[in-house]
Amino acid sequence: MGIRRGRKEAYENLSISEEGDCPRCGGESVDSSISGFLTCSRCDYEWKDPDAVPEEKAPPPNYRRDEELLNEFKQELESGELKDLLGIEKNLSSEQEQSLGRLQDKWMDGMQGQFNAAVEERTPLSITFDDDDNLVETTVASMTLVANDFDGGEEIRLEYPGIGTEFYIFDEDSETGWSRGRTAEDTARSIANVINRHSQLVYANNEGCKVSFEMRSGDLSAASLVLFVDDPGGTDIIFEKGGVSLDYRQAVSLDDYRVAVEIVLEDGIISPSEDQLLWAMRQHLGIDDAKHVRIIMEHFGDKALKECPNCGTMSELYPEYSAWYCQPCEDWL
Repeated sequence: MGIRRGRKEAYENLSISEEGDCPRCGGESVDSSISGFLTCSRCDYEWKDPDAVPEEKAPPPNYRRDEELLNEFKQELESGELKDLLGIEKNLSSEQEQSLGRLQDKWMDGMQGQFNAAVEERTPLSITFDDDDNLVETTVASMTLVANDFDGGEEIRLEYPGIGTEFYIFDEDSETGWSRGRTAEDTARSIANVINRHSQLVYANNEGCKVSFEMRSGDLSAASLVLFVDDPGGTDIIFEKGGVSLDYRQAVSLDDYRVAVEIVLEDGIISPSEDQLLWAMRQHLGIDDAKHVRIIMEHFGDKALKECPNCGTMSELYPEYSAWYCQPCEDWL
């Protein structure tokens, strides 16, 4: 009897009922997760909805549509609506125009819709390629705000031997001053904006609390650029060049000083701000002037020059006096 009863129940479960919607068990139908199908609320059986209307699908994207979008994007660039997208400015040098053209050929014309320039934020300030058309890193120095507690006296210097020094200070009433924002990110943005408005040496690019710098002209050597931060009240800003921090308070050994000397003399010249930086490091580490000159001569001999802060003349080193002498000013440096 048990076997017969089991066969009967199996037959009833598998037989088709004409009473309900489900062709298997007669249960009620509900919408399926699959478009154009129904599912049984009782046994979860799915079947095609006889009343479903097929959806009209748009044709798949093709190269003609991609070309239309790219042409539209080019027109927006030419009209000036997106002129800031790639840091494009007027009076570009021929090298910058060639770089932008190569960028368009390499990235834009071949991107096939993979990069939405209207949505994604990608704003390099300058674009440089090597001989194989690979992008080259153009950041020469950077500074990061580690606090937002400026109490006055903070100063940022951008210096280039033979050209001069640009001073940017924490003073919103000054033409070249920045203001403190509600957050460190807001302050970093203010610093980048004031430098971009006034600097003849660099472009500033702000990302969060970090401000990175790129040379404004291809005629200027990145090795000769000097970034110096005077932060007398505390450590609100740290700065680096070549990936090495140049904050004298972070120097802990003679090796740190040697690294700083190598970075400073990458172009063979000690500028006034670099001289002040090395002096602060020597005071912090207890290095006398004679040891300082010996370290310089170990790496560069007696060819290292020092820029006179008074007249800008490149002064020669006199090792026997552990100092540099400016002929026009008749003064030891």
